[in-house]
Amino acid sequence: MDEDGVFDRLGDRRRRLRAKIAANPTLDLAYRITVAVVGVIVLGLGIVAIPYPGPGWLIVFAGLGILASEFTWAHRLLKFARARYDRFMAWFSRQSIVVKAASALLTTLIVVATLWLLGTFSLVGGWFGLDWTWLASPL
Repeated sequence: MDEDGVFDRLGDRRRRLRAKIAANPTLDLAYRITVAVVGVIVLGLGIVAIPYPGPGWLIVFAGLGILASEFTWAHRLLKFARARYDRFMAWFSRQSIVVKAASALLTTLIVVATLWLLGTFSLVGGWFGLDWTWLASPL
């Protein structure tokens, strides 16, 4: 796929740029703080998104990847988390339809509860003239 060495050239270019940044201690500290802040935000969003349908784990791994670009502990954590995720998914794929259905039901309950807590049912019900008290969020 990479016959022209595009990824190799990009990696070399990134390493040269990172070396220039590392040569200036103040700029290096600012860069590492920026990577840490962005990585923690992406990681946090991923953790929040895990119980919902969609790319929650992908976002978690992206956040850890961002952090791993600068921090050794994050690189170790990324390798650990990916191994556990792969092991869990292999286990889950071997489970019966009952376990898979229970997982789908739990995910559905989490989504419905979140929509209710955020007031979505009350909002949509209002569009149709439904003013039922149980639709309103308790928050």
